[in-house]
Amino acid sequence: MPEIHARRRAALAALLHENGVDALLVTDLLNIRYLTGFTGSNAALLLHAGGDAKTLFCTDGRYTAQSESEVPDLERVLDRASARALAAHAADRLADYGRTGFESQHVSVEEHEHLKVRFDRVELVRTPGLIEQLRVVKDEVEIAALRAACAAADRALAALLEAGGVRPGRTELEVARDLENRMLEHGSSGISFESIVAAGPNSAIPHHRPTGAELRRGDFVKFDFGATVDGYHSDMTRMVVLGEPADWQRELYNLVHRAQAAGTEAVRPGAVVSEVDAAARSVIADAGYGEQFAHGLGHGVGLEVHEAPSLAAAGVGTLSAGMAVTVEPGVYLAGRGGVRIEDTLVVRDSGPELLTLSTKDLVAV
Repeated sequence: MPEIHARRRAALAALLHENGVDALLVTDLLNIRYLTGFTGSNAALLLHAGGDAKTLFCTDGRYTAQSESEVPDLERVLDRASARALAAHAADRLADYGRTGFESQHVSVEEHEHLKVRFDRVELVRTPGLIEQLRVVKDEVEIAALRAACAAADRALAALLEAGGVRPGRTELEVARDLENRMLEHGSSGISFESIVAAGPNSAIPHHRPTGAELRRGDFVKFDFGATVDGYHSDMTRMVVLGEPADWQRELYNLVHRAQAAGTEAVRPGAVVSEVDAAARSVIADAGYGEQFAHGLGHGVGLEVHEAPSLAAAGVGTLSAGMAVTVEPGVYLAGRGGVRIEDTLVVRDSGPELLTLSTKDLVAV
């Protein structure tokens, strides 16, 4: 889809003009993918504020055919040291690249020293976060990929439960691997992160890593997992109980469910991110469990599974239509069990669009 990448580059060129920069050396591979569609492991992009006619893409000889297919609309250079090759190109054309930015949040001190030498008389300036500023609001192509990733995760969980894959005697690790394989079977190109399967007291550990612990009757089982489609991630948390839920489990689950609903309802264009967090957090705090909800309410999701904005008490900024975020309150009772419910959704003028569609009823198996 060269046209969508061209539009993104044009938006970035406008930002460069606003910041008084002639060009930007892009070295982060996710940002390069966002701007060009290139999916290889080595590349750099020298994006000029004057447009694509002055923009150069560089990769190495391993990706000659791939880059011709994925980046058909930009002039290409082949060089293993991609960033340094483009720096040398800029130094030869001072009239075009007098003031050039670089992604200071992604460039090591060592690489910066090399770039300064290669750029020579070009003024190299720090320009952190310009591309991420664009990425925070998703276009419809990105949202379609997010929707597909969420659907793959939904189908995988449904298939796992239907096959009886969550049962006493299986280990957390066995269930996690089963779930991950099912995501691949249902359209995911890979997992978004190491899946969390946490049973019994382990469900009270927010980011528990699956172990050889066996699932037992009466356990809460927490699933936090995500699929990947076209480089975009899903993120979802659901709870299962093995057998009939105890009263305390129902009460805790219903509390978190109410908090999650309140947080979701607060997601709208113009909403202050800290106030979205407060909408869910106040439900839990009013019930006396404020100290047991120790993480933020959510985060942005896209080419990275954790990206801006941050829905947290200390978060800064407001939501805009087209942002993709998670809403994931939790309450964790050490030594007993915990509950987290998480959805991925898109901020819309008409109300949040829910992308993760698995039931949020407490599932007993």
